[in-house]
Amino acid sequence: MDRRTRGPGARHEQRRQEIADAVLAVVADGGVQAVSLAEVAARAGVSAGRVQHYFPAKRQLIEAAFERGNELSSARIRARAGADLDAAPPRTVLTAVLTELIAHDAETEAHLRVRQSFTALALADEALADRMRTDYARLHGQIADLLRRDQRDGALPADLDPAETAPALVALAEGLAYYVLIGVTSPSAARARVTDAIAALYG
Repeated sequence: MDRRTRGPGARHEQRRQEIADAVLAVVADGGVQAVSLAEVAARAGVSAGRVQHYFPAKRQLIEAAFERGNELSSARIRARAGADLDAAPPRTVLTAVLTELIAHDAETEAHLRVRQSFTALALADEALADRMRTDYARLHGQIADLLRRDQRDGALPADLDPAETAPALVALAEGLAYYVLIGVTSPSAARARVTDAIAALYG
């Protein structure tokens, strides 16, 4: 029996998820600076001591929200591109993944604000930086694989280098995501720029 899906293990994971959801809700209303044990506890409907039991420090709350945001993001991508991403058209998945990196409502804005905060923490924490490098290597590899699939089918130029193009696309999307968060550009304009960049690859 998997304790994570039944019994005490399941209750433990459910409580952690509820607290992570509370962090995202706090960020949506007041930004990352509003995250505190007391505020998260009030939003989750538990005591501050209960929150601290699961997440002893604010950094761990941010990390839990980062992971929860990624779970919700993956669910939105599958809702748009199809539950079986391997069976979906590569360009459809590529577009869903890259535009998902740009906030477009309160929920996605909270996730992206947590992501930016987590990235900022990594600048001064080598352990977090190492995790981010691993996460980016995985994401870049997934994007490159999508490009290779369409390249093999003749939808992309044979001289395109997927390994170089993938991180450039992610960097474009994340740079625009930051601009959206601080009000330099709108979500619709940012997403249009990303889809235009994808369209340019396909010709």
